[in-house]
Amino acid sequence: MVRLPLSLSSSSSLPVKAPHSARAFHASLSRRHLVGPPDPVSHLRPVIYDDAPPPPKPRVRHPYSLREFTGDTREYQWKMQRQELDAFNHAFWLDSNTRFYAAKDAVLQSLPDEAGAEQREHALSAFYARWVAQERARIAAYDAEWRKRNWSTILLGARVRYQELVARVMHPFGRGGQDE
Repeated sequence: MVRLPLSLSSSSSLPVKAPHSARAFHASLSRRHLVGPPDPVSHLRPVIYDDAPPPPKPRVRHPYSLREFTGDTREYQWKMQRQELDAFNHAFWLDSNTRFYAAKDAVLQSLPDEAGAEQREHALSAFYARWVAQERARIAAYDAEWRKRNWSTILLGARVRYQELVARVMHPFGRGGQDE
């Protein structure tokens, strides 16, 4: 029991029960994906997955053999696909932002030294309008590809989780369907 004062001026106190946790045991697996600092050019924050695919065993000579990995190859494929999607996204925005900053700097350097703030704003406004028009098709193609890859990754992840659920239901006291 914890004793708390009724008021600041009163010295008397009444017993009050300390709050207790309704859930003392947590049985689910804790996932702790981390997010890194933003890239200075792409401005994307990389995800550091806690369940990244394991490195290959050194005795296997062929780098693309799925026999070198333990467990379900579909889960490994999902983890690799997830990282490939992140790499695709990062590469696109790194290239796009690099080209954008180079073009923006070229526009600013083309202005005379005595150009005022209003002239700079006008030049940058015209540059931004041209940039958006120029990049529209490229961004639309990227968007379509990213969506296709993202849905593929989501569906593969759902299949993996569904298989895990079925394995747990079918073998409630076993290993959960994990192969060795």
